Amino acid sequence: MIESFLASWPLFHDVYISGVLIALLLSLVGVAVVARDQIFLGAAVSQASLLGISAGIWLDGMAVGSAWEWLASDTTHSVMGGVCAVVGSLAVAAAASRLRETREALTGWLFLVGSSVSVLIVANSPHGMAEVNRLLSSTIIGAGEVDVAIFVTLLAVTVAVLALRLRTLMLLLTDAETAQACGIAVARWDHALAVWLGLSVAWSIHVSGMIFTFGCLVLPGLIAKSLVREVRSLFLVAPLVALVATVVSFVVANDRDLPPGQVTVALLCLAQAAAWSVRSRRRGR
Repeated sequence: MIESFLASWPLFHDVYISGVLIALLLSLVGVAVVARDQIFLGAAVSQASLLGISAGIWLDGMAVGSAWEWLASDTTHSVMGGVCAVVGSLAVAAAASRLRETREALTGWLFLVGSSVSVLIVANSPHGMAEVNRLLSSTIIGAGEVDVAIFVTLLAVTVAVLALRLRTLMLLLTDAETAQACGIAVARWDHALAVWLGLSVAWSIHVSGMIFTFGCLVLPGLIAKSLVREVRSLFLVAPLVALVATVVSFVVANDRDLPPGQVTVALLCLAQAAAWSVRSRRRGR
């Protein structure tokens, strides 16, 4: 099994590296989502990103034969997905206070808008529907060198911010009122986290699809939360879980000729069930 995986490395090394980087990046970003119990927000932001990509595909069809043919590039689609993901994430954060509505209600609305409108936009475009279905079903096989460079940058920035402002983030995630009293600009941090969540999810979903993206965003953090109690430990355990699960899944998927994204998420789900069992036994004792 290991020999088969190593033999495939020259052909699929960009895919494997991108998958590991995505898992590490999203597991770190996902700690903020899990610590705040906003798990469904990840799915909603993913759908908002899909809406942006669908809009890009629609504009692509409208621009054929014109001076706007640059809209047909994957980069343009990714940027539009990123813009929609960031706007959606910021909108939920802002509207929750202005409309006095629960985040759950706004998140559900964003999820349904993204899910329905993204399909309606490309319903009459065979290529568009194929791309939407690809992103929904998840595939990471098409990742390349540019994707590796992008995720190295995103991960490096994330780790740098955590190293420099970990205490601030911990207080913000555990007790926002105390953070406000200590002079921390909670609103600015909320907006910054929303933007980073949107960017991370948007670039990830364009490369790996929704299932792998959402799974790596929430499951490593949930598993870590079941095993440790301190937020500081979550930032260590979650990426470790993501790293081990991704590497093991890619080896198994290559040996069994299975889609690596689905294998990774399935393994993380099994790990989550085991973590819940461990936590239940601890409480019983």
